[in-house]
Amino acid sequence: MASDPGLAAMLLWTISLQAVGTAGTNSNEVNLLDTTTITGDWGWLTYPSHGWDAINEMDEYFSPIHTYQVCNVMSPSQNNWLRTGWIPREGARRIYIEVKFTLRDCNSMPGVLGTCKETFNLYYYESDRAVGSAIRENQFIKIDTIAADESFTGVDLGVRRLKLNTEVRGVGPLNRRGFYLAFQDIGACIALTSVRVYYKRCVGVSRNLAVFTDVVTGADSSSLVEVRGQCVDHAEERDTPKMYCSAEGEWLVPIGRCVCSAGFEEHRDSCVACEVGFYKPVAGDGLCGKCPQHSHSETRAALSCPCDSNYYRAADDPPAASCSRPPSAPVNVISSVNGTSVNLEWDRPLHTGGRSDLEYSVLCQKCSGEGGPCEDCASTPGGTGGGKAGGGASIGPGGGGMVERLGTTAVRFSPRQTGLKESWVTVLNLVAHTNYSFRILAMNAVTHLSNEPSPYAMVNITTNQAAPSEVLAIRQENTSQNSVTLMWHEPDQPNGVILEYDIKYYEKDNEEHSYSTLKSKNTSARVSGLKPGTKYIFQVRARTSAGCGRFSQNIEIQTGKAVPLRYNTMTIIWICMALVSGLVTFLAIIICRKRQGYTLPHYPSLLHCGYSKAFQDSDEEKMHYQNGHVSFPDARFYIDPHTYEDPCQAVHEFAREIEASRIKIEKIIGSGEFGEVCYGRMRLPGKRDIPVALKTLKAGYTEKQKRDFLAEASIMAQFDHPNVIRLEGVVTHSKPVMIITEYMENGSLDSFLRRHDGQFTIIQLVGLLRGIAAGMTYLSDLGYIHRDLAARNILVNSNLVCKVSDFGLSRVLEDDPDAAYTTSVSFHIEASIDAATHTHTHAHTHSFFLKERSWICSNLKYTCTSLKGLTLTLRIFSCWRKSYMDFKGPLK
Repeated sequence: MASDPGLAAMLLWTISLQAVGTAGTNSNEVNLLDTTTITGDWGWLTYPSHGWDAINEMDEYFSPIHTYQVCNVMSPSQNNWLRTGWIPREGARRIYIEVKFTLRDCNSMPGVLGTCKETFNLYYYESDRAVGSAIRENQFIKIDTIAADESFTGVDLGVRRLKLNTEVRGVGPLNRRGFYLAFQDIGACIALTSVRVYYKRCVGVSRNLAVFTDVVTGADSSSLVEVRGQCVDHAEERDTPKMYCSAEGEWLVPIGRCVCSAGFEEHRDSCVACEVGFYKPVAGDGLCGKCPQHSHSETRAALSCPCDSNYYRAADDPPAASCSRPPSAPVNVISSVNGTSVNLEWDRPLHTGGRSDLEYSVLCQKCSGEGGPCEDCASTPGGTGGGKAGGGASIGPGGGGMVERLGTTAVRFSPRQTGLKESWVTVLNLVAHTNYSFRILAMNAVTHLSNEPSPYAMVNITTNQAAPSEVLAIRQENTSQNSVTLMWHEPDQPNGVILEYDIKYYEKDNEEHSYSTLKSKNTSARVSGLKPGTKYIFQVRARTSAGCGRFSQNIEIQTGKAVPLRYNTMTIIWICMALVSGLVTFLAIIICRKRQGYTLPHYPSLLHCGYSKAFQDSDEEKMHYQNGHVSFPDARFYIDPHTYEDPCQAVHEFAREIEASRIKIEKIIGSGEFGEVCYGRMRLPGKRDIPVALKTLKAGYTEKQKRDFLAEASIMAQFDHPNVIRLEGVVTHSKPVMIITEYMENGSLDSFLRRHDGQFTIIQLVGLLRGIAAGMTYLSDLGYIHRDLAARNILVNSNLVCKVSDFGLSRVLEDDPDAAYTTSVSFHIEASIDAATHTHTHAHTHSFFLKERSWICSNLKYTCTSLKGLTLTLRIFSCWRKSYMDFKGPLK
């Protein structure tokens, strides 16, 4: 059924209103087909003949309009095809089809509800060439079914308001050289106003001094195409420049870059040459720099700036350094003659040449008294070399010439002859009563580049009486393990009265590090304070009023070997026993002196045990007043953290809070009651990292566990003694909660002694015991009792220092006379059971302290020395128990 002529005219009017003036395309879209640009018939094929109709009319502006329309809505089973011509792909992998059309609402047309449709289908077919009409319907591949967003009705026709739809579909990937498009009508009333087929590309750009050419997008909607850029002229790659082209034809963030070559700088995405008077030595992002002072460039794109006339640049000077010149001569030279030596001093040159690397060199010439020519000090008979024109020894910057030969005597310059940084020099070993001329030159790193003679300052001097000659015939008279006696003869040419002799000595091969001197009025000397079995070098020189002579030739002497002290086995045993007994006695005396305020007239048995302590009832204790004031001894007391309601308050009052970010845990070294024990490092501001041990509070802890954990930190924070483990701080503001202590490299004492069984002497073991006793004495003086003292709770550091640790089971004895403490742990101190089951008096407490100190000297001593026959623990405990029973009666 043919299209309705009235409807066709209306569709034509719609086209004339809305199809004219099609919007332009984006710059990243390349059209393969655009029907709005076709001036004649589109030339598309239709099938069957009564389906799609081509409409060719003029619009109101007399411009030709070409469209295809179909409106066979009255007949069922419509299958009308409209096929384009062959469209070349032009390298595109994915294409886009933009269709503009109008479509009538089926509900606005009576009697067509069963046959009218509001959609049409879009197909494509790929081929490498045009195939004419030999394409069958089943060869086309469906792209999509297209429906209108807006359709017009009869009312819209009446008010001349029609609606134009635009739909875009993408197809890919394409592989053949070209393709066909086909539109299938299945019973709609539709008019195609325009069809545009295009692909997307990323338009060429210049980024980071690299050029990226046009590139077609990928085949998929999410594909990225990598494009490598080419550096612009006079640029080179720093990192390979790359960008990615997205499926939408947009460039993503560039990677890599190019930089301008040497002599060029960046300007608006290009590299331009440096102007005259500017330079750029290397490729990079920098701009051209102005030529340094006293330099210039004569051409564009200069890599460096040559120096002006009479100005130079040293070999190690960078291109940005200013050109400089040699310095002028030194000024204000002052000479001071002392016998056959002279001191020369001078001031800096007035012009340093613009450099700071100033050095001085001194030339020496000997002149005859008859007004004849002067000769170099180094070229006299017996010398070792000639000099440059103009007189003087061969000298250059940084030269090492320190000595010039003059006959058999060496002219010596101190500190050196060339390369002087100081503005003074001392010249030694000159000939007496002789005229000398000295030239002082100032030099820098560009002096050797100048062809002009170096300016100098000159001074003439005449030497006085000569110094004494060299001391000869030194001999060794007597040698011991730490002293040497030397004897020698006077110099053959004293040249005056010998005032004294200087003896210089040092360990062989160690003169540069240190040497010692000794003065003697005679021709002999005893040198003491030497190391046994060591080789020494000795030298002697004489001094007169004219100065000091030269040191003599070296004489090598070796001191005697040290004689070791020899003791037999019994002597060593007696010494060890004396040391142990002395240590125990010393501790007992200290304990007794700390209790001098009490006497024990009625209990001599306690004194017999090595300590004294008075027992007084509470009503017998008195306070003594002086001038209306109570006198208390100066002391520091331990504060029990369990008296605080909030454990965090206690720990923050005594311990330092450390930020968790300053702690680095490296490994786990053990486990404790509350969690793991780790090794780590702690970083403090302005200090190096220090090794630390970290106790952590395990996850899921109870409130009581947290209180006990923080209480241990509060206890440790109150101690400051070299034999008590040091608390570095705590971490409570983050998890895990940690206690941070110093790291003890050798671990616990018991395992340390097992690992090194038999490797320590008795003296070393006694030293370990002394450290433990000192730590426990310190704790008891604070009023604190460590109730789990054992070798496993003593830690040893890398310097073999023992420190008391593990305060988790400890509790202080309170001041209340009736106070008591309890614990669920069996203690190693047997007598503490009796102390825990009886009411404590003040005397009981001190007895417990004494008992604890006895435990240190017995049980730990047993652990350290493994002396199976030593029963000091039982003896002390028995003595204490006997004394206690004498006072209170049998223990219950």
